[in-house]
Amino acid sequence: MNNDGGGAMTFWEHLDVLRGSLMRMLLAAVVMFAVAFALKDWLFAVVLAPSHSSFFVYRWIGAEPFTLQLINTGLTEQFMVHLKVAFAAGVLVASPYLLYVLFRFVSPALYENERRHSVRLTVAAYLMFMAGVAVNYVLLFPLTVRFLGTYQVSGEVANMLSIASYVETLLMMSLVFGVMFEMPVVAWLLARFGMLRHEWMKRYRRHALVVILIVAAVITPTSDVFTLVVVSLPIWLLYEISMLIVRVCE
Repeated sequence: MNNDGGGAMTFWEHLDVLRGSLMRMLLAAVVMFAVAFALKDWLFAVVLAPSHSSFFVYRWIGAEPFTLQLINTGLTEQFMVHLKVAFAAGVLVASPYLLYVLFRFVSPALYENERRHSVRLTVAAYLMFMAGVAVNYVLLFPLTVRFLGTYQVSGEVANMLSIASYVETLLMMSLVFGVMFEMPVVAWLLARFGMLRHEWMKRYRRHALVVILIVAAVITPTSDVFTLVVVSLPIWLLYEISMLIVRVCE
């Protein structure tokens, strides 16, 4: 890696640049965390929106009105939930700048063509991760909340959902589907290196479906069939899209 003057940088100069990059990334994350923490009312209006029957997805599908009661069961639970949500929101908002700083540190070590492909790959991976988070928030999580939050084995048993359980499920599903949506990007990368072929994916499509069902059963917060289908369907569609991308690459 070279410095701005064109000369080779020493090991300690590399460490100084890395330290500066990490400090800028940490500062950006802390600032966004503080902003998200201060905007508590707006932040939780967004987070808790799927728990209300007035959420736009329920209106689109014509769902019957329902009531979901969220409760607090611990002395510090609401404060810790506030910290978790603010931290996740801060990192999510600051993520474009974090990736930019990280790429600026790594890019001097790359050739021009490597830098160009790296930019495309990073942007595609970021957009797919955000798409996974958005699909989970808009569709998958609301359907899961509505089904499980209103499911009753008897009319004598009332549903009262812990706010901590609600938020942890939302964050976990958002992270999982963000990672799952990287499947087309990974497939494209493997196809470029000749490590994945369309013929293989087509031949083992049925096996992939079984694996997808197993993975969905592991990552779902419950064991009901509805949630299993809701989680499995987007993953299956991603597999089909990945297979198409591999075919185009070939």
